[in-house]
Amino acid sequence: MTFTYEPPSGRIVFGRGTVAQVRDEVERLGGTRVLLLARHLGADRVTTELGPLQVARFGGATMHTPVEVTERALGVLREHRADCVVALGGGSTTGLSKALAVRTGVPQLILPTTYAGSEVTPVLGETEHGVKKTRSAKEIQPQTVIYDVDLTLDLPTDVTVTSAINALAHAVEALGQNPYVDAIAGKAIDGIIHALSGNPSTVDARGELLWAAWLAGTCLSVGMGLHHKLCHVLGGSFGLPHSATHTVVLPHVIAPSPLATTIHQIAVRFGVPTSLRELGMAESDLPKAAEMAGDPRALAVLTAAWRGVTP
Repeated sequence: MTFTYEPPSGRIVFGRGTVAQVRDEVERLGGTRVLLLARHLGADRVTTELGPLQVARFGGATMHTPVEVTERALGVLREHRADCVVALGGGSTTGLSKALAVRTGVPQLILPTTYAGSEVTPVLGETEHGVKKTRSAKEIQPQTVIYDVDLTLDLPTDVTVTSAINALAHAVEALGQNPYVDAIAGKAIDGIIHALSGNPSTVDARGELLWAAWLAGTCLSVGMGLHHKLCHVLGGSFGLPHSATHTVVLPHVIAPSPLATTIHQIAVRFGVPTSLRELGMAESDLPKAAEMAGDPRALAVLTAAWRGVTP
């Protein structure tokens, strides 16, 4: 066996109530003028904790990190001479934070409110002119992540489920790369499936999903396969919602397998979308999406996902 693996860096603060440490963590990064990226209900709490360090707030993050949104946020950052970004939210807010950091070099602190996992990766996906492009670089990696389960308690059950399956996709697609990642991915998969097998809205289940999503996110450092290629095309070029798209597509990428069946059954049990048709994808667009993905399996997977057949 031969492989090269460079683990992601970054500081992790995990536990209930740890949002109270946000000011200390910003100061640890050398931040003195904070731009808060947030639309979440917990934004006022973060503003209170930051106190005079916060100089501005931007709440315009959207799915798939459109470049035009980044330009608007960049204007706010420069206007207020912010030297640190704190991002409170899901993958869209984290993506905007990364886009700002890679353009300016400012340090980032992320407060996840979903199970996106992107907060622990050096990967950025941006959309411009209807095309989503992904790149990876050390300067994209957030320096600090604070995982506080209290920030996830108001997440609706359907979003909890689709966001968790999004995280699951990170781990599943990383399997087989090297023994270290296999161990982490396996632990993440077990945690997510266990939490989704019961009531995912309990505090204990949300805590389990949060640490499992963290582990799953670290697995993205080994690269992305067909699943993520398809989801980036469907989101960036066809406007489909990010986590719901992952939920629909993942079982068909890994089918036939017991895990594919389990994921599909979880989606059915919680009433979340199980087909691209439900998400508004036109059947006539499937060949174009498959061509953009550039994989010989793409059309067959997309067709099955559009129909929503049981994998």
